[in-house]
Amino acid sequence: MTVGEILIVVFVALLSAGLTFVLVRMLDRLRRRDAESEAHEIVDKAKVEVENRRREAELKIKEEALQQQAESEKELRRLRGELHERERLLDKRQDALEEQAELVRKQEKMVESTQRKLTERIQDVNRRKDELSKLFDLQRQTLHELSGLSKQEATQQLLENLDGQLQKETGAVIMAHEKKLAEICDQKSREVVLTAIQRYAAAHTAETTTSTVGIPNDEMKGRIIGREGRNIRAFEKATGVDVIIDDTPGVVIVSAFDTIRREVARLALDKLITDGRIHPTRIEEIVTNTQRELERHIQKLGEQACQEAEVHNVHERLVNLLGRLQFLTSYSQNVLRHSIEVAFIAGMLAEEIGMDGKLARRCGLLHDIGKAADHEMEGGHPKIGGDLLKRYGERPEVIHAALGHHEDLRIDNPYTVLVSAADACSASRPGARRETLERYVKRMEELETIANKFAGVEQAYAIQAGRELRVIVSAKETTDESAAKICHDIVTAFEQQLTYPGEIKVTVLRETRHVEMAR
Repeated sequence: MTVGEILIVVFVALLSAGLTFVLVRMLDRLRRRDAESEAHEIVDKAKVEVENRRREAELKIKEEALQQQAESEKELRRLRGELHERERLLDKRQDALEEQAELVRKQEKMVESTQRKLTERIQDVNRRKDELSKLFDLQRQTLHELSGLSKQEATQQLLENLDGQLQKETGAVIMAHEKKLAEICDQKSREVVLTAIQRYAAAHTAETTTSTVGIPNDEMKGRIIGREGRNIRAFEKATGVDVIIDDTPGVVIVSAFDTIRREVARLALDKLITDGRIHPTRIEEIVTNTQRELERHIQKLGEQACQEAEVHNVHERLVNLLGRLQFLTSYSQNVLRHSIEVAFIAGMLAEEIGMDGKLARRCGLLHDIGKAADHEMEGGHPKIGGDLLKRYGERPEVIHAALGHHEDLRIDNPYTVLVSAADACSASRPGARRETLERYVKRMEELETIANKFAGVEQAYAIQAGRELRVIVSAKETTDESAAKICHDIVTAFEQQLTYPGEIKVTVLRETRHVEMAR
C-alpha cells in the first residue's frame, strides 16, 4: 500500500471518528433535552398533584372544623339547657327552703307558746300534786284510825288481795293462750296432713288375691283327683295346700293358711288344667317350675315397689319380703299397696314440716315388713319387722318406725310419729278397708255404749262411719270442767277397750238454756 492510500485511510478514519463524536454529542444533547423536558413534566405533574392534595386536605380540614363546630354548638346548647334546668330546680329548691324556713319559724313560735303553756301546766300539776299528797296523808291517817290497822298490815292485806286477783287473771290469760295455740296447732296439723293426702292420689281399694280355680267342665274334677286320689294327694303334698272339690260347678277351691303356697297351688293347678297332662310326675315338675317363677315374680314386685317409692339400696331379702306383701291383705286392703301409700304420705308429711322425705319414705315402705314373715317367726309383726330390719342393717329410724308404728312402745323418734300418722291415714281412707254390715253396726253400738256409761251423759251419737262421737251431757249434773274430764275419760276408754284403724274424734256438748215468758 502506498503512502497516499495510507493517508486516505487515516483521513477517512479520522473523519469517521469526528463524525461519530459529533453524532454522539448530538444524541447526548438530545437525550439530555428529552430528560429535562420529561423531568419538567414530572415536576409539573407533581406540583399539580400536590396542589390538588393540598386543596383536598384544606377541604377536609374545613369539613372537620365545621363538623366539630356543629358538635360544639350542639354540646353547648345541651349544656345551656342543663344549666337552665338546674337554675330552675335551684329556684324551686330555694322557694321550698324559704317556705320551710317560714314553716320552721312558725313552728318555733308554736313550740315557744306550747313550752310556755307546759310550764304553766307543770306548775299547776305540781301545785295539785302537793295538794293531793296532803289529801292522801290525811286520808291514810283517817283510814288508819277507822280500820285500826298499821301501815305494814294494810300494805300486806292489799298485796295479798292483788296477788289473788293477778293469779286469776294470769290463769285466764294462760288458758286463753293455750286454747289459741292448740287451735293453731290443730289447724296447721290438719293442713299438713290434708296436703300430703291430696298430693298422693291412689286407688282406695286394692285388688285381693283369689283362692278359686276355674275348670272347663266337671270331667276335669275326676282327672284332678286321679285314680284312687293319687293326683290330688301328689298335688297337696307338693304344694302344702288343701284342694276342695265339691258339687260347685266349674270351680275348684284351693285352701291354705300360707298365701304364697296358695298362690303357687292356684297357678300350678291352672297350668295343669291348661296342659291336660295330670299325673304325679307332671304335677311335681309343674309345681317346681311355678315356685321358681313365683319367686322371680315376688322379687320383681319388691323391686318395683322400691322404685315406685324411690327407696334404694334395700337388702335383697327385704326386697323379697316386700314382694310377698302383694299376696297379703288386711281387712281386704292389699298390704304392699298400703305400704307404698304409707311411704308416700309419710314422705310428703316430712317434706311439709322440713324433715328428710327420703328417710320418711323408707320408714313408711318397710314399716309392715314383719307381716311377710309373721307366720315363720314368733311375735307380732312390729317386733318381727324390727328384728328383720336390724338384721339386714337398716337405720335406727327405720327400725324404730317398724317397732312403734302401732304405738306399742314409747315413741321418741319423729319419723315413727310420721309413719304412724301415715298408716292411720292410709287405713282410714273411705273404702280402703271393707267391713261387713254386722261388724260396722257392732262398732257403732260399742262406741255409744261406752259413752253412755259415764255419769252425766244424756245422749251419745256415733257419726261419720264411727270416726266421730257426739256426746251430750246434762248441764245440771256437770260443769265445764267435768265435761272436759268426761271427754278425756271417754277417749281413754276407747283406747283401752277398742281396736280401730285411724282415730276417733270425741266431742262433748254442754248447753244451758234459760226460758221465761213475759205476760
